[in-house]
Amino acid sequence: MQDEIDIKDKIYVIRGNRVMIDSDLAQLYGVSTKVFNQAIKRNINRFPNDFMFRLSTEEFRDLNRSQIVTGSERHRNQRSLPIAFTEHGVSMLSAVLNSDRAVMTSIQIIRMFVAMRKVVMNDVDRIKSIENRQNEHESVILDLCRIIRSLINVPEEKINKIGFN
Repeated sequence: MQDEIDIKDKIYVIRGNRVMIDSDLAQLYGVSTKVFNQAIKRNINRFPNDFMFRLSTEEFRDLNRSQIVTGSERHRNQRSLPIAFTEHGVSMLSAVLNSDRAVMTSIQIIRMFVAMRKVVMNDVDRIKSIENRQNEHESVILDLCRIIRSLINVPEEKINKIGFN
């Protein structure tokens, strides 16, 4: 079975979605990309556009540019652009690729997507907390500025002189 680290490294953000590429999924499931994609084509009704989409040529180039991989299927012919699977698409794969390895791999991948979502949600909560503290500090700083301005603008006759007259 694949390490969680290996799976995490194969999750990309494309079109604002966390996705996995068909060749990476095929490798994790232990089948060739060709066999993997044939299984998808036979069950295409299980994969609407929000479950999977084909990368554009530009997205494919960007994906290759961001990877330092040689001899990989990622560098395949651009006529057959890769298919990206969202979290929902990956969960549907376990029904299409019905082997023990496919089921276990899907479980690991879904767990990784869930763990990544938790990290993002924790970051969102942390950012909201920081924003709240920032707003509180801004209020205190504005109050201090008002007090300092009022002290600077005190007329000379109101200041009590210290010392001998």
